Amino acid sequence: MLTTRQRLFRKYWHAVMPIEMLADGPRPFRLMGVDIVLFLDADGAPRALRDRCCHRTARLSKGWCEDGRIVCGYHGWTYDGTGRLVRIPQFDPDAALPNHSVDSYWCMQRYGHVWVSLEAPAQPLFDIPEDADPAYRRIAQFYETWDTAPLQLMENSFDNAHFAFVHQATFGNAAQPKPQRYELSETPYGFRASSTVEILNPPEAHWITGDTAAQTTRRMQNHWYLPFSRRMDMEYPSGIRHIIVNCATPIEDGRMQLVQILYRNDSEADCPAEQLIAWDEKITREDKDVLESTDPDATLDVSQRIEAHMPSDRPGLIMRRRLLELLHENGEEEIRAQT
Repeated sequence: MLTTRQRLFRKYWHAVMPIEMLADGPRPFRLMGVDIVLFLDADGAPRALRDRCCHRTARLSKGWCEDGRIVCGYHGWTYDGTGRLVRIPQFDPDAALPNHSVDSYWCMQRYGHVWVSLEAPAQPLFDIPEDADPAYRRIAQFYETWDTAPLQLMENSFDNAHFAFVHQATFGNAAQPKPQRYELSETPYGFRASSTVEILNPPEAHWITGDTAAQTTRRMQNHWYLPFSRRMDMEYPSGIRHIIVNCATPIEDGRMQLVQILYRNDSEADCPAEQLIAWDEKITREDKDVLESTDPDATLDVSQRIEAHMPSDRPGLIMRRRLLELLHENGEEEIRAQT
């Protein structure tokens, strides 16, 4: 499926970048093949416009901000947060401005990040209750580009069968290749998946799990949020909860931006953030290596796939069915590369 060519996905919120990245001025981003520029308005709220000045098509992201407006670095044409042209420096102060503007997009700040929807959002952004709970801390873990498709990351996130193979150097137990089954329940926003898995617990992970045993268990409550976000709530016998929120933001076909946020019910003194980032980075590198070897244009149509013989593939099959149903409901068909 060529993700960026499916208009359906323009109607959902996508995590674009940490809000702190806009503190020093405008930043470019490519979302679903569309070049956008992000900046902060006079109230400190993020704004998203098409990254093209309507005068001579220069990138607005090459300019700067003044009083919450973005100034083109070519001739100084200035736009407000709605994309409306509000100043042409070459005009006399009392001269009427032409009725010009650049495209603007839905944009907001949530969970320490900027979120953008290219069209009117089909549903609200999912809630993370721990973000407002003082018992939890939020750690922005990763913000990086992967050469794979968002759906590939989402499927992998719910695939317990890969633990014993891909993650042998971290927590996977090669002696136990048969995964535990998920208890699945579909929801309006996607589905919930519950499972308890036994994992290896090497010494470098003791800080993470709060456990010093050679093996431990994870109680996992996973949520998939349409189309490309996942919440993995892992609870260890120690009482530690390690909650990872992944957003696989489509840049263009075959490329995505990984945004990963972590919530923990402990303190910096219990386990420093740098150790949490280093451990989870080691795990994600294992995933990245294998996912970048997969076909980003894999079909949604489950009738053309063979995974159904493995019970652990059931979450991915549900994802594909739900996305295909949504495409059909919106009058779209799956778009794939011409071969």
